[in-house]
Amino acid sequence: MPIDTSRTFLPVRIAVLTVSDTRSLAEDRSGDTLVGLLSEAGHELADRTILRDDADHIVAQLHRWIDDDSIDCILITGGTGVTGRDVTPEAVERVATKMIPGFGELFRWLSFQTIGTSTIQSRACACVARGTYIFALPGSTGAMKDGWNGILRDQLDSRHRPCNFVELMPRLLER
Repeated sequence: MPIDTSRTFLPVRIAVLTVSDTRSLAEDRSGDTLVGLLSEAGHELADRTILRDDADHIVAQLHRWIDDDSIDCILITGGTGVTGRDVTPEAVERVATKMIPGFGELFRWLSFQTIGTSTIQSRACACVARGTYIFALPGSTGAMKDGWNGILRDQLDSRHRPCNFVELMPRLLER
C-alpha cells in the first residue's frame, strides 16, 4: 500500500518489552532488532525493559506504560508460544480494552510464507488498552522482521493509505 508523501509523518513513542527467562539486555537480539527497525522508521524509543515469563509482572509493566502519557504504543517480543511458560497473550488480554484479532491472523499468514506450518505455534496478538496500542510478537529476530516489515511499519506510519493506526490514536478513548 502506498505512502502519501503529501502527508506529515508523525513519530510514534514506542516502549519495547522483551519477555524471556534466559536473555539479558546484552543478549536481546530480538529487542535490538525491534529498536533498530522502529528507530530507522523515525519513531521514538520511549522505554525498554526485559521481564521473565511471569504474567503478573508483565501485566504490572503494561499498566505502568499504559498510564504513561509519553507512550503511544507497546511492542512485545517473546512469550507468545504454546509452552507452559509462554504467558504473553494472557497478560495482554488482562489489560485489553479491545482486542485486534486481525493482527495475529495477518502475522501468521505472513509468517507462513517464511516458516510454513510452524507458524501455527505463534499466538501473536494485539489490542488497544485504555488508548495505548499493544502488539505482541514471537521472540525470534525473523518474527520481529516479519511483523515490523509486513504490518507495523505501514500501520504505524501516519502517511500510509488508505488508513493506519496512527490516525486513530486521537479517537481511541472515545465513548
